[in-house]
Amino acid sequence: MTSTASSTPYGIWPSPISAAIVAAGASPLTQLALGGADGADVFWLAGRASEAGRNTLLRQRGARVDELTPAPFNVRTRVHEYGGGAYAVAGDTVYFSHFADNCLYRVAGDAAPEAFTTGGNTRHADFVVDAARARLIAVREQHPAEGHAHPENSLAAVGFDGRETVLARGHDFYAAPRLSPDGSQLAWISWDHPRLPWQGTELWLADVQADGSLGSPRLIAGGARESICQPEWSPNGLLHFVSDSSGWWNLYRLHGGEIEALCPMEAEFATPHWTFGASMYGFLSDDEIVCTYIQAGISYLAQLNVAAAKLEPIPHPYQEIRELRVGPGFVALLGGSPTIALELARIDLSNHELEVLAQSIAQLPALAYLSVPRSLSFSSSNGRTAHAFFYAPTNGDVQAPAGTLPPVIVISHGGPTSMASNTLKLATQYWTSRGIGVLDVNYGGSSGFGREYRDALRGQWGIVDVEDCIAGARYLAANGLADPERLIVRGGSAGGLTTLCALTFHDVFKAGASYYGVSDLKGLDDDSHKFESRYTDYLIASQPQAEALYLERSPIHHTDKLSRPMIFFQGLDDKVVPPQQSQLMVDALQARGVPVAYVPLEGEGHGFRKAENIVRTLDAELYFYQRVFGLPVAAGEPPVHIVNLPA
Repeated sequence: MTSTASSTPYGIWPSPISAAIVAAGASPLTQLALGGADGADVFWLAGRASEAGRNTLLRQRGARVDELTPAPFNVRTRVHEYGGGAYAVAGDTVYFSHFADNCLYRVAGDAAPEAFTTGGNTRHADFVVDAARARLIAVREQHPAEGHAHPENSLAAVGFDGRETVLARGHDFYAAPRLSPDGSQLAWISWDHPRLPWQGTELWLADVQADGSLGSPRLIAGGARESICQPEWSPNGLLHFVSDSSGWWNLYRLHGGEIEALCPMEAEFATPHWTFGASMYGFLSDDEIVCTYIQAGISYLAQLNVAAAKLEPIPHPYQEIRELRVGPGFVALLGGSPTIALELARIDLSNHELEVLAQSIAQLPALAYLSVPRSLSFSSSNGRTAHAFFYAPTNGDVQAPAGTLPPVIVISHGGPTSMASNTLKLATQYWTSRGIGVLDVNYGGSSGFGREYRDALRGQWGIVDVEDCIAGARYLAANGLADPERLIVRGGSAGGLTTLCALTFHDVFKAGASYYGVSDLKGLDDDSHKFESRYTDYLIASQPQAEALYLERSPIHHTDKLSRPMIFFQGLDDKVVPPQQSQLMVDALQARGVPVAYVPLEGEGHGFRKAENIVRTLDAELYFYQRVFGLPVAAGEPPVHIVNLPA
């Protein structure tokens, strides 16, 4: 803070981080792969908010970066609705799914992408290339031509000529088909209702027959209370995988018919399987594994010598590593930290030199405007400890009047099994640079803290998560870090339910924002897509026996208890949380005279991808808070109409 900084109330600080800058920086980097003749080419997807949020595929070869999928191609799949695993690489050829038509395409060299399937109601994801048999092996999701019946999921072989053969069916869900190096065996994951993959899965192995079909599958590991994920083969053909049988997602391998733990520790070598294609370890050689793991919400990078059972740290500047791929003598990864927005980097494993290949934000604001988070742990209900990252208001040009405290937004992440990270996000700095603090909560049920912590929401959704967000808000207020009369709660998707419950059943928060949030648990249960259609069995209880509990926990049935101002944002194409979930709440609050605003967005689904909508939602949310708390607002046309709030 300079001595010339002006005194300006919290919440209206002038900031160089505009909503347009946030939207321009909303270029997510995802889905790494390696390829090329020597396996040294790095591939990744870049999201482009300025192009309606499409994903394009990029390749770095030497010093050159090429875009392999020019507009209008959108490398994305909607298997399980959340997608992931949208492409695969074999040498110089890439195979990918195009979001608009569900067709599979291939692109090689400088040629334009060409389709080799007809798409339609069939979706594919999580590809592995079976070059010897001229085909892909993939997760297949066949949707009915009409009606709302759930799709059939299976494993399928898709020939390069477009012909398709089902290899395995009968389970509700499949993931991670992985072909052995010699092509003789296929491993995969499956699970069945009512489980989600972070609750219980099974690892299967089958011989690949001469005609390409599969022999009788053998169950290797897993079950109703063991989550298996990320099967991979070592160069010499040993099957490795991650299991949480110990209470932590750790590395294992199948060796001589026995399962061996490679590096038992209280750390997470995996994250929940919301999307396909996760990769948190890879092989330098038969006995050398490069891996990333999470402890207390922070990522670490290391090299594991399997024979010596020795884990050697690899130096790096990141506190979050989302995925990695291991090539000849190097590791490519997606990493971020409190001062580094998510970026793609390559680390030479011989000397640990790091080269940044791509950045999600091309140019960061000056450090004087960036809030570096503190990691907090605080007591919550029933003797539990909850965790969060706190971002204090930060702006080098201004200071708040003496004796005043800032408004704080308490964020309840989605999932609800997701995890808040401390990687630099401009969307967070948008608030802190304006004098509004942010508390990003890893409530009970979040990943990154072991199975016991993740299971804290079993039957407790809408209770434990809410209690932890309230405990975090009270901790800030008690320690002079937040104005207790200007506490805000904000959440999206599952976090939207947390937000609504906190405002409906408690009086700590004074305003809230719901992004495509859940308000009606029974309605969600009745209308949900297949992947999450039984999730509430775990989070609440099984219907119909527990129908009264669903009604008790659903804010839509208790709108008479909600009197705090609220703003709702909803994509009208959302297949995960249908728009009715927001519309019903808006209508009820409006009828009761509660201040409420609603921003429905055409052409957006579960999460907003278009730059213009990112701008619109941020500006509307800021305006809403400023009006609710009686702060001055910018001149001009209001970005949103607030019903029942006097001018």
